[in-house]
Amino acid sequence: MSDNDFFAPPPFKPEEALLKLRRELRELGLSERAGVFERKGQAVAKAVVEGAVLQLALVKRPARTPEWLSKTVKDHAQLRDFVATVKKNLSVWSDGDE
Repeated sequence: MSDNDFFAPPPFKPEEALLKLRRELRELGLSERAGVFERKGQAVAKAVVEGAVLQLALVKRPARTPEWLSKTVKDHAQLRDFVATVKKNLSVWSDGDE
């Protein structure tokens, strides 16, 4: 085993990443319906495994017909960034609702 192998991140497994994402989004108060995560009946995010990557999308703003921003996730750092963005957006949208 070389020195570079010791510090290599674990391999990205999109199926496991999707399970982790589902848990984290439920903890943020979102409910899942057919791969789409909703808050108060309006779509916020969606996720699907495509081969060795995770295809994610986030709405610009919750609406009846949302405008989606897509993202391809290939590693755990990108997944953490996506969850952080969802969390930030949820707090901004909650402040705007009050």
